[in-house]
Amino acid sequence: MDMTAVKAVTLHFCPMNNAAMNPVRLGRSDLMVSPICLGTMTFGEQVSEDHAFAIMDRALERGVTFWDTAEMYAVPARKETYGTTEAIIGRWFAARPGARESIVLASKVAGPSRGMPWIRQGSGMTAADIIASCEGSLRRLQTDVIDLYQIHWPERHVPAFGSLYYDPAKEVTQTSIQVQLETLAQLVQQGKVRAIGLSNETPYGVHEFVRLAEQYGLPRVASVQNPYCLINRSWENALDESCHRLDVGLLAYSPLGIGLLTGKYDASGITGPEAPQGTRLSYPGVQKQRWGRPEALDAARRYNQLAREHGLTPAQLALAFCYRSWRVASTIIGVTSLAHLEEAVDAWAVQLSPELLASIDALRWELRDPGQ
Repeated sequence: MDMTAVKAVTLHFCPMNNAAMNPVRLGRSDLMVSPICLGTMTFGEQVSEDHAFAIMDRALERGVTFWDTAEMYAVPARKETYGTTEAIIGRWFAARPGARESIVLASKVAGPSRGMPWIRQGSGMTAADIIASCEGSLRRLQTDVIDLYQIHWPERHVPAFGSLYYDPAKEVTQTSIQVQLETLAQLVQQGKVRAIGLSNETPYGVHEFVRLAEQYGLPRVASVQNPYCLINRSWENALDESCHRLDVGLLAYSPLGIGLLTGKYDASGITGPEAPQGTRLSYPGVQKQRWGRPEALDAARRYNQLAREHGLTPAQLALAFCYRSWRVASTIIGVTSLAHLEEAVDAWAVQLSPELLASIDALRWELRDPGQ
C-alpha cells in the first residue's frame, strides 16, 4: 500500500442493526468491550494493508470496537513479518483521526520464543522482555496506551497449541508469576496499559495470577484468550468454572477452527495438502498442528452437516455457538475479507434451539475435542 497516497479519513461510529450487541465488562476491569472482537493476525500475511484498512473501517461501522493483535503477528509467524500487523493498525490509526478513541485495543507480549529467536533469545520471558515488548508495540501501534495487554502464552511449560500433557521434566521457568505481575503493574502505573490478561492458559495459571494479585495488591487479570469452538471445547474442562468463579472473561479465539467450521474443506477426502492455496490450512506449519489433524477435519464435517440440516450455514452454527455461550465474554473473529466480516457480524442474530444444542452435545460426546 502506498502510504503517501493515504488521506486522513474521519470515521463516524454508527453501528448498523446491532442494537442487541451491547458492550460487556471484561472481568472486574473498567474495560467495556463489544461481544465480537476483530482478530487481526492475518493482516500483513493473508490480508494486504489496503484490504486490512477496509476491514477495519467496516468493523468500526458495524460496531465491532474491540480489536486484538500481538507483537508476533502476522501469522504464520516469520521473522520478516514480526510486528507487521501492529504497524498496519498503527498506520490506520494515523490515517483516521479520532478513531483510536472508539477502539478498545488489545495486544500481547510473546512468551518464551518457541522457536522464534527473532522475538527474543533464550527459553524464558523476563521483566525486561515484557517492558521492551510493550514499548515496541506502543511504537508500532502509534498509541500511548494499550487497553488490554496479555501474555500470549505462559512463561511456564504448559500444554498448548495442540500439546495435551503437562510434563514437569520440561519445566524451564525463569520468571515467577509474581515478578510478571509486578512488571505489568509498572506498565499500568505508567499509564501504558489499562488492564491485563492471559492467553493459552491453564486453570492453575489463572488461579495463581488472581491469587497473587489479590495478595499483593497487583493488577488482576481481566480475561483469558483461549481456543473455544465446536471442535475444541477443552475450555469446559475446568477453565470455565475457574474463570466464572474468579470473574475472569473468556476471549474465544478460533471460533471457526481456522476455517474448518466454514465448510470450505468439506470436499470428500480433502486434507491439508489439498487445501485451497492461501487458506490457513494450506500452510505446512498449520497442517502439522491441531487443526490439521484428520480427526479435526472429520469432526468439522459432521458439525457442518448438522448446520445444513437445520437450515444454517456452517459458519452461522459455529459462531452462534460461541456468541450464545454464557462462558464467552467476546468472540474473536479472524476475517480475511469484507464478506467474511459481514457474515460473522450478521451471525450475531442467529439463535440455536435447545434441540440443536442437544445435537451439538451429542456429537461432542462422540467426537470429543480433536482440535485441542
